[in-house]
Amino acid sequence: MLLPSTITQHQSAASTSGTCKPGSASLGVNLRVSTFRPPNVTRTSIVQKRRAANVTAVQAAEFLAVPEPEKLNANEEKRKIAIFVEPSPFSHVSGMKIRFSNLIKGLRQIGDDVMVVTPCINPPKTFHGAKVVNVLGFSLPFYRSPTLLLSLGLSVRVLYFLITQRPDVIHVSSPGLLVFAATLYAKLLAIPLVVSYHTHIPEYIPKYTWKGLVGPMWRVIRFNILMADLTLVPSKTMKTELSRNKCRPQRIDVWQQAVDTDVFNPAFRSREMRARMSGGKPDSVILTYVGRLGAEKNLEALKGMLERLPSNACLCFVGDGPSRPDLAKLFEGLPVYFTGMLRGEELSSAYASADIFMMPSETETLGFVALEAMASGLPVVAVAAGGLVDIITKPGVIGHLYAPNDYAAATELTRKLVHDESLRQTMGRAARAHVEKLGWMAAVRRIRDHQYQRAIHTFRAHKRFRWMAIRVFCMRMWQGTVAAVYFAINWLVYKLDYARSYRATSQYC
Repeated sequence: MLLPSTITQHQSAASTSGTCKPGSASLGVNLRVSTFRPPNVTRTSIVQKRRAANVTAVQAAEFLAVPEPEKLNANEEKRKIAIFVEPSPFSHVSGMKIRFSNLIKGLRQIGDDVMVVTPCINPPKTFHGAKVVNVLGFSLPFYRSPTLLLSLGLSVRVLYFLITQRPDVIHVSSPGLLVFAATLYAKLLAIPLVVSYHTHIPEYIPKYTWKGLVGPMWRVIRFNILMADLTLVPSKTMKTELSRNKCRPQRIDVWQQAVDTDVFNPAFRSREMRARMSGGKPDSVILTYVGRLGAEKNLEALKGMLERLPSNACLCFVGDGPSRPDLAKLFEGLPVYFTGMLRGEELSSAYASADIFMMPSETETLGFVALEAMASGLPVVAVAAGGLVDIITKPGVIGHLYAPNDYAAATELTRKLVHDESLRQTMGRAARAHVEKLGWMAAVRRIRDHQYQRAIHTFRAHKRFRWMAIRVFCMRMWQGTVAAVYFAINWLVYKLDYARSYRATSQYC
C-alpha cells in the first residue's frame, strides 16, 4: 500500500463471532479491514503490524494520503489522466477493482494528476490524492449485488472538470454504460481515449438473460473498440477472442499482469485461520476458492469433485455474492465452509493458510485470484479457459490446467495434490517464484509510458489524417464544382445558340 511511512498500515475491527459450519447459509460478513503491506515479510514484522490498532487514522490515510511521488525523468512531463470506471473500485470487490485501485495509486505515486469518475454508494472525496467525482448509478435487476452499479455518466459537473482540467488521456472501463459517456466526452473535447475491456459479457449473457442478445453485444463491443484510440485487454487469449470476432487487432493491447507479492505471501500462513477455514480441523487438506459467488463462476462443478476426493479434504469459499444461499443448499452435508468477505491481512492469511486453490470458472478474462493464490504459495487447479491459460504458462510445474467440462481430469489432478504434500509444496514454491517478477509499478509504468503514449500518437495521427482528408475532400469538391459550372455554362450556351441549325448547312461552315 502506497502510504506515507508515518501512517500505520493496518486496520482491525471486530469480526463475526462463531465457528463456520458446513454448508452454512449464514450471510454474516467479516468487516475487518486491513491495508497491511509489510516492507519486509517476516513472522516478526507480521506480529508487530498486528499490534497497531488506530483504525480511524488508517481509514483516512487509505483515501486521503498522497503517496510520495517518484522523481520524473528529465524528458518526461506530468500527465493528467481522467479515469472512468464502473462498478466503483471503492466499493465493489472484483479483479477490476484491484487493477484500477493500483493504477490510480501508481499514477499518483509517479506524480500525475488523476480524476476518477465512478458511481459509488459511499464515495471518498479523494483516493490517494486523486479527485473522485461521483455520478448517479443504478443496480442491475437480474444481479443481486448492491455494490455493482452502472451509470450513464452524463453530468455537467464531469464536463466542467474535463473542460477546465483538459486531461491528456481519458481511460474508461468496458463493457458497461459509462463507456458511452466517456466516448462522447472524448470526441466532443478532442481527447485521446483508452478503453479497457475486463468482463467478457457475451459469456455472461446466456447465464443471466436471453442468449439472443449475444450478437448485439458483439456489435457494441466492436463499436467501442472502433471509437477508442487503444483498447486494453487482460490477456492474450482475450485479444485473440476479440480479433476472431472482427475487432481490429491493431487497436488492442494487453494490460500487463501484476500482483502484490508482499500482501499475498506464504508468511501469512496461520493455524488459527486454517481452523476457521476447516470447521475446527486444521490438519485437513483445505481446498479454497476466493472471489465473487456468482452463477458465472461455475462453482457447482466443485461438488462432484469434492465428493470423489479423500475424506480428509474440505472446501472453503472465501467471498460473497448472489449465489451464496444456493451454494449453501447445494453443498449441505459436505465439509464445505463459508467465511464471507475477507479483506486485508485476513484475506492474505486465508490464501496462505489453504493447501490447494480451485478455479472452475470458464469466464475469467484474467483471473486475479489465481495470481494471488500463486503469490501465496498455493498450487492452482484451474480450467484451461480465458486468461487462466496466460497465467499458468507451465502446466504441471506451477499449476494444473484441465479442459473445460473435464471434471474427471480435474478430480484426478486434485487427488494427486491431496495425497502428496511434497508435491503441493514444490508446485507452490514454483508458482511463487513465477509471479515474484510481476510487480504493480512495472505494469503502471507500462500503461503510462507506453500504452497511453501509443493512444496519444494514434489520436494525433488520426487527427492529422482527418484534416488531410477534409482538405482533400474540399479540394475535390471545389474541382468538381468548377467542372460542373463549366459544363453547365457550355450546355446553356449550346441551348441558347438559336443559329446552330443554320450553321450546320451554311456554306461558310
